[in-house]
Amino acid sequence: MNPTCVLILPGWQNSGPDHWQSHWERAHGYQRVEQHDWQRPLRGDWIARLEDVLLGCAQPAVLVGHSLGCMAVAAWASHSRNTHRVKAALLVAPPDTAREDITQMLPGWAPALQPLPFAALVMASSNDPFCSLQRAEQLAAAWGAAFEDVGQRGHINSDSGLKDWPQAHAALARLMRLKNSP
Repeated sequence: MNPTCVLILPGWQNSGPDHWQSHWERAHGYQRVEQHDWQRPLRGDWIARLEDVLLGCAQPAVLVGHSLGCMAVAAWASHSRNTHRVKAALLVAPPDTAREDITQMLPGWAPALQPLPFAALVMASSNDPFCSLQRAEQLAAAWGAAFEDVGQRGHINSDSGLKDWPQAHAALARLMRLKNSP
């Protein structure tokens, strides 16, 4: 694959050892964006941490967000002056942070709904307990992202039993091959 900085952005409570993001990190050497507090995520802290890590990448970055990591990417892109440093993003299982029950758990995470200034693909499950497929499609459209329904995979996390999830890694490889924007 092209030399690209791949940044893994887990969601709330981080991605455990059996999560596909952790498999990719171990197998391919991708870099996890470590947050200061995985249990009480503060939007400003999470996007500031992404900015710091991204500025350390020598090559254009491809972002791989899962769940709240997707929302962090969208929030970061709506504020950063460094979006040109990102080639593309793979956004998996975005939660519906506008839903009342999720807002109660994760206050301050209203979705940023501006188009992303880089290529993106949203992959979502038809039985995700944190976001309906219709809402995931709406988020993808708001972000100007392509959309893929991956079937009944729950929240597309460790419980989904995906291991290294070759289908999504193939999608990531396609994103990595994209030409950089001028």
